[in-house]
Amino acid sequence: MKRRATWSGMKRFATIIGDVIIFNCSVLLAFYIKFGKGIPAINFYAYEKSALYITLLFLIVNFLLGVYVYYNRRVSDIIFTTILGQLLTIAGLIMISFIGRLFAFPRSVLALSFVVSVLFLGVWRVFIFYMYLRFTPNQRVAVLASDEELPAIVQNFNSNKNNKHKIAYVITNHFIENARDIMADVDIFYLTKSLSDSNRRSIIDMVLKNEKQIMLTSTFDNILMLRPNLMNFEDESVMGIRGFRISPEAAFFKRLFDIIVALLMLILASPFMLVSALLVKLTSPGPVIYKQTRITLNQKEFKIFKFRTMRADAETKSGPMLAKAHDARITTVGRYLRKLRLDELPQIFNVLKGDMSIVGPRPERPFFVQQFNDEEPHYYLRHNVRAGITGYAQVYGKYASDYHSKLKFDLLYIKCYSLTLDIKILLQTIKILFDKMSSQGVDEEEEPTAKKLHEIVLDNDITHLV
Repeated sequence: MKRRATWSGMKRFATIIGDVIIFNCSVLLAFYIKFGKGIPAINFYAYEKSALYITLLFLIVNFLLGVYVYYNRRVSDIIFTTILGQLLTIAGLIMISFIGRLFAFPRSVLALSFVVSVLFLGVWRVFIFYMYLRFTPNQRVAVLASDEELPAIVQNFNSNKNNKHKIAYVITNHFIENARDIMADVDIFYLTKSLSDSNRRSIIDMVLKNEKQIMLTSTFDNILMLRPNLMNFEDESVMGIRGFRISPEAAFFKRLFDIIVALLMLILASPFMLVSALLVKLTSPGPVIYKQTRITLNQKEFKIFKFRTMRADAETKSGPMLAKAHDARITTVGRYLRKLRLDELPQIFNVLKGDMSIVGPRPERPFFVQQFNDEEPHYYLRHNVRAGITGYAQVYGKYASDYHSKLKFDLLYIKCYSLTLDIKILLQTIKILFDKMSSQGVDEEEEPTAKKLHEIVLDNDITHLV
């Protein structure tokens, strides 16, 4: 079955070039709107001296925000990342002009260029997004899984944002024979942990031979194999498995990054912290700052600081409980603080103290850590780094995910750690502040059930979905 060409590197490259041209033309148009044809030479000189650095900053910000990744996106995502990207770029442009002593760069031109660039880049990127949807094929996925695993998998693939990966087949038994029968009609084979080693190996061999793609679940064994150390002994190459710790050198630069970012956040967040503190104090009895024992690096206990979002007696009778969606214990002001993540701002002081990091696994309470350690043998590994204000799980998962799912994200973060990844997660965090789902608590009713799949599972262990 012949497929249309995918969104190739050249198309992406052309998109990026278009972005750069539109961005710089927006700055030039802003000059024209401000000064007309008689642009003062000294003002334009400031732009000429900084144009290269501005363009590089523009590209770095947009790459870190994931602007050029189109799968699992909606038009609203395209528009929002454009606005956020331009805000960050213009803020960086102000810093560049200050550091370079280019004080002749008019602030009014910067404001105008923001408006103009958001307008034209937004139109351009939405157009490109529709071209991507129109001229790239859907990726037809075959899911090979047990009946118990299917509900969660189907629910994830049926997400509103999933615009390209569509489940075409579900296979629940006789995996090798059924996979062979549908090979020509599938692009991706999604293999779960329920497959036996022999079945998985045979199917992978078939898939590779037919040049199809493979998706594997993030089991502990699969995560463990990420980023191996390659070594050679005479005529044999071996892979050394790296543990779940970051190197001392990386830890030093991570700590330096934490201190710098925390100080900047403290300056920028001070007005919001003042308003939040006043709202908490005026609307409900009890302390403004809520202190609670949490677990961080090497399972060390510390007191986390948060603006109080629940009633002061929230756990007097119930004892320790995880927050739920529509939790009655949360105050009216607290609900908004949680949605905007403003309740987390006092944790900047935890970062400066060294108890936390800007990015890392979210800290849990000792009561739950002990429970999770008893249930999950690898849970302790997430404490090989400092707990974070934000993290990989908070950006790419859901707030309502159970601890098993969050642990996978945390282990992936530690295994793939880099300073660039921290910066990317920090920028992505700004995006999810506006995602309503990211601020929900655990909701038992959101768990998918097998009943939702009764219409698609057939007796012959293979189902073709249209």
